[in-house]
Parts: sequence; C-alpha cells; structure tokens
Amino acid sequence: MRLVIARCSVDYAGRLSAHLPSATRLILVKADGSVSIHADDRAYKPLNWMSPPCVLKVADGVWTVENKAGEKLIITLEEVLHDSSHELGVDPGLIKDGVEAHLQELLADRMEVLGAGWSLIRREYPTAIGPVDILCRDSDGATVAIEIKRRGEIDGVEQLTRYLELLNRDPLLAPVKGVFAAQEIKPQARVLATDRGIGCVVLDYDALRGIDDDKLKLF
Repeated sequence: MRLVIARCSVDYAGRLSAHLPSATRLILVKADGSVSIHADDRAYKPLNWMSPPCVLKVADGVWTVENKAGEKLIITLEEVLHDSSHELGVDPGLIKDGVEAHLQELLADRMEVLGAGWSLIRREYPTAIGPVDILCRDSDGATVAIEIKRRGEIDGVEQLTRYLELLNRDPLLAPVKGVFAAQEIKPQARVLATDRGIGCVVLDYDALRGIDDDKLKLF
C-alpha cells in the first residue's frame, strides 16, 4: 500500500463531473490497483475513489487514474508532504461470528423466505473492499446485496452502504438494492437504513433452521 499526503486538487470525469479544490489530503494506492482520496473527517469514507481494474499514470505532478469504462480521476499534486509504501501481505479476512456465518449459510439455502422468486447469485460475493455476505435477485430480477449481522447496528448499515456504492458502479449488476438482515436491529440502524432506501429483515435463527417458519419478517 502506498500512502501519500499532499496538497492537491482532484477532478473526476465520467458519467458526471466533480471537483475537489486544493487542500491537504491522504491518497491511498492499494495493491489491488484502487486509488482513493481522503480528508481528515468523514470517518472511513473517501472523498472520491476509483475501483479496480484501473490504470494509474503519473506525469509532471499529475496522476491520472482511468478505469475500463473510460472514467478518469485526475489528481493534481501541488506539494507532497509524505510518500511511503508498505507491504501488508495477505490478509486472512474477517472471521465472522459463528452465528452470523450460519445465518448466512441458512439464508442462502432458503432464499424463498424473503419472497417467492428470490434466487441466490453467490455467497461472499467479492468486491475491492471485502465480500458481500449474499448477492441475490428478487422476484423482479433486480440485484440485491444482503449484509447479515447477529445484532444490527449503524456500523452494519454503513458497511452495506459502502458495498452498494461500489456494486452500483458495475453496469452488469446495477441497479443494486440493499437488505440489512439481523436477529435484532437497533432503532437507530433501522432509521438510517430506511433513510438510505435499504430494506430491513429480522432473522430468527430457529425459523431459518425450520423449527418455526413464522418469525422471519421483511420490513
């Protein structure tokens, strides 16, 4: 991973255009080829980014990142304050809570509990920022990303939001809807999910195992 702290301006040219005026920012270049620009706020969310596969070209203080769709992220460096590279090695990945992993397996095997005609595309669907628990299609054929938690809190909604932002950049999948599924969903998480157009599912472990089929509710 390459970490660059620099005073820079950033322009995005693609399906729309966006401009970040000159300021000091952190630029992350990951081994998978992704490039993201961060400010010292917004928690983990970048100001702008380009997901792989993409190509980075450096010339005369200007970085041009272009993806296969021809979209470009142009970073104009005015002053570099820090530039370092680090080998992180192979990440073992997130070790899920045993209940969460089993909930994912059970739901993937019984997609019909979400509605007639729902079908599984893949469990652990890979993205540049981590795997989506379940990628599926609803009865209308629309793509749906499902994030599963034992206890549904705001962090889980934010995680699913990041996946949706990335998945909706793929023209083969878009538009992608989101469903936040958990055994218990906190009120604040439900409000945030609803505000972002994300559906909520309350999962019952016994119901998914076939012990009681009456407690799975899609809101």
